[in-house]
Amino acid sequence: MSIVPYRGGRTRARREPLTRERIVQVAVGLLDAVGLDGLTMRALAAALQVKAASLYRHVRDKQELLVLLADELSTEVPIYEPTGSWEEDARAMAAAAREGLLAHRDAARVMAESPPMGPRRLRHVDAALQVFLNAGFTKADAAAAAYHFNNLVTELAADEARMRQAAADQGTTGNVAMESMRNAFRDLPADELPALNALADELASGDFDALFAFGLDVMLAGLRQRLAETRASPTTLG
Repeated sequence: MSIVPYRGGRTRARREPLTRERIVQVAVGLLDAVGLDGLTMRALAAALQVKAASLYRHVRDKQELLVLLADELSTEVPIYEPTGSWEEDARAMAAAAREGLLAHRDAARVMAESPPMGPRRLRHVDAALQVFLNAGFTKADAAAAAYHFNNLVTELAADEARMRQAAADQGTTGNVAMESMRNAFRDLPADELPALNALADELASGDFDALFAFGLDVMLAGLRQRLAETRASPTTLG
């Protein structure tokens, strides 16, 4: 809000015009402040200092807001230029997406809860699909690979962000939160829940870098095998 001269030497407040661009920018700030659950249309209207009716003239409902928000958050992730090695490209794209999703609170949840629409977000979808098509996967396998690849990165980032936020809300660190979880698992009755008890340290390690690397290794190994089988089969159709 800016202050401009008014007749008679007085001043009046001049609000910025309400546009979709402004709505999305304020929504990003509100997302960082209160998270996705707190990002209601009512809260957004209040942050914009407008009535809800004015907001709905530009954004139909919260679902449309999430689509616009997801498209804006996609700018945190650079469009990856292929190197020629589909596995290296997939790893680099996954790492960039994870970093981008962790740049804003609940960004991964916004992506998971909205359809892949919007020009900037669709460019990322197209780039991922192109990696698998260029590798030689069939059309069906390329689509399925990109789908599961996206879910792996998004869901892991959502878990990582949730753990970070829980620690922040409690005024602790991730290590303290994980130690509490480990102790809870260790206290479980070994005769009733033997696996949880035995894997307490591993289940609550808090090492999301290792989890991320493991997930990618397993997925890419499976896709590598799938691609080899496809190339070996003379009857495979695109």
